[in-house]
Amino acid sequence: MERRALLGLKSRTSKTGGGSSAPQASYLRLPTITANVIRPGGRRGVMTVETGIDTPDAALRARVAQSAPRLRAAYAAVVQQAANALLPGAPPDVERLVAQLQAATNATMGRAGARLLIGTVMVV
Repeated sequence: MERRALLGLKSRTSKTGGGSSAPQASYLRLPTITANVIRPGGRRGVMTVETGIDTPDAALRARVAQSAPRLRAAYAAVVQQAANALLPGAPPDVERLVAQLQAATNATMGRAGARLLIGTVMVV
């Protein structure tokens, strides 16, 4: 089997896709949000939250991509508030955090439609 022929065939068929453009990914991953926490014994720690946004609507997806810095700032404020309310040694309330982050998403975008997806929430 000749791999070069298959690679060439794939690149030609993707360029001549029958007039339709390839579907865009509706998921936008944002950088990890961090906040300071107080650990047991009075030491400082870090709370990290991985976030992303799923937006099926193409017009809203473009607006989400343009508003990424505003979203990161809103998320940083929410995560810092959650970290300040966290008792030393207690796990974070992920359900409440997700609800607050989704509310920040809706407020920043001005309307619903962009769904927040959360990855890892970790306190170290």
